[in-house]
Amino acid sequence: MVVSDPIGDLLTRIRNAQAANHDSLEVPSSKMKLEVLRILLEEGYIKSYELVEATPQNNIKVALKYAQGVGHRRTPVIDTIKRISKPGLRIYVTSDEIPMVKRGLGISIVSTSRGLMTGRSAKRLGIGGEVVATIF
Repeated sequence: MVVSDPIGDLLTRIRNAQAANHDSLEVPSSKMKLEVLRILLEEGYIKSYELVEATPQNNIKVALKYAQGVGHRRTPVIDTIKRISKPGLRIYVTSDEIPMVKRGLGISIVSTSRGLMTGRSAKRLGIGGEVVATIF
């Protein structure tokens, strides 16, 4: 299946899997997806991810993270996950314009000249780039 926006597809699959209360999901692999998942893991939004060797394309298995809710309900750690810069409309910002998500409670993922990083890291380094997504 050909996808025109692989990062948007990854974020939508995560959103849908959490809405269905799944423990994990599999997505086709790419370097950009691995970097986005690395950031989500470092920031504590997912449990883990691993590369699964397959033919014709490798997959990534993502273990989702839930918080214990009221009673026996599980609530997803990710409340909202949103794609900002899309293939049809790229959003570039300077280091001063990097969005603060929920007054610092969430993160923004920024693609910079030094690779993918959180908005907080890019702001600290004084570099801007393309705002890929926001998560809170």
